[in-house]
Amino acid sequence: MAEQEEQTITELDAPVPGRSRTGRAVDLARLLHHECTNLLQLYKEKETFLLDHTPDGGRIVSLSPDSEEPSTEEKVQLLHSALRQCLGLLHCIILKEEEEWGELEGDYESMRKNVRLRLEHLLRTTKDLAETEGKTLEVTPDHQCTEETDGAGGAFGFKMWTYRVLLELIHWADHAAQTLHVLHTEREGADEI
Repeated sequence: MAEQEEQTITELDAPVPGRSRTGRAVDLARLLHHECTNLLQLYKEKETFLLDHTPDGGRIVSLSPDSEEPSTEEKVQLLHSALRQCLGLLHCIILKEEEEWGELEGDYESMRKNVRLRLEHLLRTTKDLAETEGKTLEVTPDHQCTEETDGAGGAFGFKMWTYRVLLELIHWADHAAQTLHVLHTEREGADEI
């Protein structure tokens, strides 16, 4: 299993011939968005009662820029921060689910691992694109797993929180694709990729 994960990481890191770094970043973000959407669908199929429920609450991850009109590079830095928080939330879900049910195998669990690996890869990519001399970016998960995951809402509360996190992943993956597309357009002068 670890060999398969290592192979996936290697495949993810392999550059696509003829593509710029920003173009590959956009492709990666779009793929992550697609996989996050699939992950939510698999979760709904696994937890069928969720078809009748919509999670309450606004954004879990929110950012406030330092300036009113941040540059595209500053937007990518903010995006990187949001993706770190999303990775932290995903790590919390994985820890809690494995604690509750053990390590399971199935489409949902496989896709969850793919999303985690893809999100980690996108974090490394945005770090490379946005890091400057005065700004060092981290790629470790940014969350302590102490809030909603503590089980205060019971099993149902945790499942609804998981649903919210999956929606958050979809939102930020889409935001990543849009922001990185703007960066790509500015750096490469290409309208469509």
